[in-house]
Amino acid sequence: MADPFGFLTAARTEAAKRPAQERVGDWSEVYVDLPRAELRAEVAEQASRCMDCGIPFCHSGSAGCPLGNLIPEWNDLARRGRWAAASERLHATNNFPEFTGRLCPAPCEAACVLAISPVSGGAVAIKRIEQSIADEAWRAGIVEPQPPTVSSGRSVAVVGSGPAGLAAAQQLTRAGHDVTVYERDDRIGGLLRYGIPEFKMEKAVLDQRLLQMRAEGTRFVTDCEVGVDLTVEQLRARHGAVVLALGALRGRDDDELAGRHLEGVHLAMEHLVPSNHELEGDGRTTLSAAGKHVVIIGGGDTAADCLGTAHRQGAASVTQLDIYPQPPAERDDDRSPWPSWPVLLRSYPAHAEGGSRRFAVAVQEFLGDDRGHVRAMVLSEVEVSRDVDGRRVTSAVGERVELPCDLALLAIGFAGVQPMVLLDELGLELNGRGSLSCGPDWQTTAPGVFVCGDAHRGASLVVWAIAEGRSVAHAVDTFLTGTSDLPSPVHPTALPLAVI
Repeated sequence: MADPFGFLTAARTEAAKRPAQERVGDWSEVYVDLPRAELRAEVAEQASRCMDCGIPFCHSGSAGCPLGNLIPEWNDLARRGRWAAASERLHATNNFPEFTGRLCPAPCEAACVLAISPVSGGAVAIKRIEQSIADEAWRAGIVEPQPPTVSSGRSVAVVGSGPAGLAAAQQLTRAGHDVTVYERDDRIGGLLRYGIPEFKMEKAVLDQRLLQMRAEGTRFVTDCEVGVDLTVEQLRARHGAVVLALGALRGRDDDELAGRHLEGVHLAMEHLVPSNHELEGDGRTTLSAAGKHVVIIGGGDTAADCLGTAHRQGAASVTQLDIYPQPPAERDDDRSPWPSWPVLLRSYPAHAEGGSRRFAVAVQEFLGDDRGHVRAMVLSEVEVSRDVDGRRVTSAVGERVELPCDLALLAIGFAGVQPMVLLDELGLELNGRGSLSCGPDWQTTAPGVFVCGDAHRGASLVVWAIAEGRSVAHAVDTFLTGTSDLPSPVHPTALPLAVI
């Protein structure tokens, strides 16, 4: 730490965004691509704000980064212009910092000591620094394939190619195992490919990492649903261990809501996935928001992804609904004391592009026209409480109003792993959370079958997916060889402090 008062002399700044009018006209990432020298200077200044705390909560797994990212170390290296060394420290704990730098909501920043008091000017811009180091490393050719020097002679199947599956595959390949990733979609990436819009992470960022993994020896098989196109018996015959990284793609729904099954009422992924296919060159989306009055139900990341997508598709209007009251703009120490994840009003770049937000309201019913297509929805103000068992109870308290709607998108979360033949053939059942349980060695009740990521913990953050992928790789390596030098950042029972 060159200057213990750096956080007082340098203000926290966010990455500059392209003008909203400009960016809604294309699908490129929303941030300004700064000249290299200017970017390096800005990142060095932001990194100088890091105090290299005696107890760095930013990389504590209970509150900050579950990967244990060595944040103070690479902050200092970036400050000193040692970009290659910063990249080495960054990749020491994180297989895909270019993903997390774009997609992670940054619990590390919420746990930063500078986030305690407004006098400090706010947390270190960790996420921005992380992405900048990662992108600079790719530009400079620092990130190279790391093929194993010795083969173990053992084979592993990874089912699913989201961030958890990719992290497990890369770690196991580098440990010398023969790894094959099976993906039921036509391209590799899972939600990184078809769930995340291009303006949030351009797919070239994903593709460059996949090229590295192929060069290291990882094999990818697409258009292959295990249990259907490849039987479990065949899978087990080919591989000594199986990792299930299936995701938690079963969308939460409200089938009992009047009018739910009218045409034009869809789950969020039914909108996002075809849009991403269109951008991959697969033909026009089957569900465009062009010229429509769009209403998005939900207030999280997926809702914001739908919002930005609707803007770019040319929606006539977009309204976002949230059943909860509008959160405060600053941390409330009674509700979410530091270093836990704070309850705050979170605005995404898509919110600056247009549309409106309404809080403490819920849909009472959808109204259709004579063709069976949604034309409007009936809303009411609501209060949210908990019953004696802790379950959420929503009560209508205000008068009912009608809101025009041609396209309704339900972005209200995910209910767990989708039913599939693979699980039936393995004899695995979902637990009460809709996910797959495992023992302390990440192994399910099916011998030699392991689980990680959203399939294990439920829909969560990309950083948790990568952490679990790295940990399951350690467990599989131990299972196959008796020991492992691979890192294991999290335990299967680990929960973020904000959830406990």
